Amino acid sequence: MADEPKPDPAGIATGLSVDAQSPSGTFVTSAPAELSADDQKDPDKVKAYTDAKKAFDEYTAQAKLEPLAVKLSDSVGHNRVSINFVWTLITGFLVMFMQAGFALVETGLCRAKNAGHTMSMNFMIYPLGMLGFYLCGFAFMFGGLGPIGTMGGYAGLNKELGFHIGDKFIGLLGWKGFLLQGAGYDSAAFALFLFQMVFMDTTATIPTGGAAERWKFSAFMIYGACIGTIMYPLFGNWVWGGGWLATLGSNFGIGHGHVDFAGSSVVHMQGGVIALIFAWLIGPRYGKYNKEGKIVHPIVPHSIPMAMLGTFILAFGWFGFNPGSTLAGTDLRIAVVAVNTMLASATGALAATLWMWWVRTKKPDPSMMCNGMLAGLVAITAPCAFVSAGGASILGAVAGIIVVESVFFFDKIGIDDPVGAISVHGVNGAWGCLSLGLFADGTYGEGWNGVSGTVRGLFYGGGMNQFWAELIGVSACFVTLTILSLIVYYIAEVLAGGNRVSLDVEIEGLDVPEMGIPGYSGMMLDKDAETPHVGQRH
Repeated sequence: MADEPKPDPAGIATGLSVDAQSPSGTFVTSAPAELSADDQKDPDKVKAYTDAKKAFDEYTAQAKLEPLAVKLSDSVGHNRVSINFVWTLITGFLVMFMQAGFALVETGLCRAKNAGHTMSMNFMIYPLGMLGFYLCGFAFMFGGLGPIGTMGGYAGLNKELGFHIGDKFIGLLGWKGFLLQGAGYDSAAFALFLFQMVFMDTTATIPTGGAAERWKFSAFMIYGACIGTIMYPLFGNWVWGGGWLATLGSNFGIGHGHVDFAGSSVVHMQGGVIALIFAWLIGPRYGKYNKEGKIVHPIVPHSIPMAMLGTFILAFGWFGFNPGSTLAGTDLRIAVVAVNTMLASATGALAATLWMWWVRTKKPDPSMMCNGMLAGLVAITAPCAFVSAGGASILGAVAGIIVVESVFFFDKIGIDDPVGAISVHGVNGAWGCLSLGLFADGTYGEGWNGVSGTVRGLFYGGGMNQFWAELIGVSACFVTLTILSLIVYYIAEVLAGGNRVSLDVEIEGLDVPEMGIPGYSGMMLDKDAETPHVGQRH
């Protein structure tokens, strides 16, 4: 049995030459014996001696150069890996700052009387999610990943739980790296942890918008303890940790398996599905619907400028989100990924604005401008490395229209989503993955998920295989996160004495009753103005 890879927590050996080969073959490792006087008269022996002496001299010369060659190889390898480390960490820092963007968007789109509560959920989900991911989420998600190729090839995270179907292994859950100890105490594993942790936290913060303005803070805290530990890592392992969705191609010939470059399904759709289940179960906000389920009081945002500023911060952070997912500053495809991300955000914003203006409300709605841009960004997240600029522009525009229609659809069926989280992240997360199966142009992804060839979608001669792989992944995401969300919701229902605040607290605003301090000091709220005297549904 081969020795287990040794962690390199100091990062000293990562990227250095391994098992440098000594000169071999025609090289001779010892000098030939000198010829006697009689042997010097024999032409054959003289020739043999001359050849041996020449080989020995060549070996000696190369042996003198070998340490210098190994040293140069070490330097080049270490520097290349170092570039990838720095790139991954810096882009991770950008993604972390997206938390501020989410907080501003969600708070701006809610009412002033709930500003402190909404901000607090966006704030606390960061440490809660992080600590859960540190405790066991990282191990569940990446404990069976295998070699971290762009960061020196460390292969200590190599235990995946699963089962066999014939000779096909079906991976379900990683099992190494708990508390970043043992195999997890490696510099490459730590870099991967930071980058992937902030991705997890993006998922974690999405439901805080879908259930905003009526979610009890204690119930939210219970959810926060669950998201990073098990809710997010399970599906994440299946796609990014070497689990069964990633191996659909190598095991069963279904495209390259479920391909999601930066997280349309792993990050955004997961958050959107959780938001859908929680918003559905917790019920609509007081005053929005009458007893027949008709909208009688559209609840407007309290700060459009705040929401727009948050959207710009998110768009900026997405330059870490998508290009950073190469985990390699040495992969020059990052330029294509970054430009595709920009274009999809622009066409998403424009399409949503025009659709509202020309089709829906006859006004260019500012909040939908924001959601259109975010929808384009969510949609391009899965296919950003695999599509052309034209493909990115088209799928972004489609996302902008989808998000508008989706918001109206969920409002119509009585699912109250204050910020459009379900539509932006859930619906367009699914669209982003499916669009990869259509628009991937075959110029990138050689050997992706262990399948030969590049990733190619239906519109570029790839047939339906990749689309089916994307559809299977999207379906698995919806089913899995629905089940997990139901379990966590009802656990919180029991432990927190309900997920929803009382009617009196909701009418007053959650800031003072729940958090003990108003979001805006000295502000007097006109409760009657915010509470219509109509039949209510709770």
